[in-house]
Amino acid sequence: MKAISYNAYGSADVLEYGERPDPKVGPDSVLVKVRAAAVNPVDWKAREGYLQGGLDAVFPVIPGWDVSGVVVQPGIAVDEFGVGDEVIGYVREDFLSRGTFAEYVAAPVRTLARKPLSLSFEEAAGLPLAGLTAYQVLHRTLKIRDGDTVLVHAAAGGVGSLAVQIARHTGCRVVGTASARNHDHVRSLGAEPVEYGDGLADRLRELVPEGFDAAFDTVGGEALRVSAETLAEGGRLASIADSEVFSYGGRYAFVRPDAADLAQLAELAERGIVTVHVDRVFPLEQAAEAYRLNQEGRTRGKIVVRVNWDG
Repeated sequence: MKAISYNAYGSADVLEYGERPDPKVGPDSVLVKVRAAAVNPVDWKAREGYLQGGLDAVFPVIPGWDVSGVVVQPGIAVDEFGVGDEVIGYVREDFLSRGTFAEYVAAPVRTLARKPLSLSFEEAAGLPLAGLTAYQVLHRTLKIRDGDTVLVHAAAGGVGSLAVQIARHTGCRVVGTASARNHDHVRSLGAEPVEYGDGLADRLRELVPEGFDAAFDTVGGEALRVSAETLAEGGRLASIADSEVFSYGGRYAFVRPDAADLAQLAELAERGIVTVHVDRVFPLEQAAEAYRLNQEGRTRGKIVVRVNWDG
């Protein structure tokens, strides 16, 4: 099969497009014919070696954890999916090697759900990791409730935009930080936009003088500090970007594959409650360019790589 892979940690320059062996399908996995795979910041962090303290790399590594595609072979113990089923997945294992930037991926069923029919394959590929991150942080870590006022950083980004929509559906008032060019987009998602930069804490206090019931940091650094400063008494704080959150009494969160949570997200997408904005689509052979763009950190929504099976 054709795939993107790398043989050593490094920049996007280490990514190569070429032939790799077809994956073997274990008893509890299905072989997915990949239609699209989304790029996430964690992908380049893994490629550059930042995750090697917790995840071994078995080189060559095919990157990518997000996927949408079609089941072409179920494992012998699988009865959840059959040939022809359209699926989405957050296909993360406990090591780096068998990722989704390829024509095929062997995906454990615990990582999959049925693809929402209302989404294209490109949109659907952008839902699993970012959506699960938003869903799990909001509902399990921050335990948001109807009537809460919630702060979401980088509200136009992949995780932030989905967090805004999920929190709004829960009945929360949402304030989202974003650059000025993305304010209309953030409003369209249901949040009140606030610009980044100097004076952010003052702008947030002016908008929500009583303080936030919950704050979701996706950026770290100054954003985390401001989040802690603008919480209401008893407010909850979570970060997916900065372990310094512990020093502020908050919690650090890392998304995990969960088929039930992913099915809930897929249902929300099917009902039109959450949408996925795809900023750019690249062909598989240009995945390195997709990673470079993602690493700049200025994308609205998701960057997706398409596997073109139609020539």
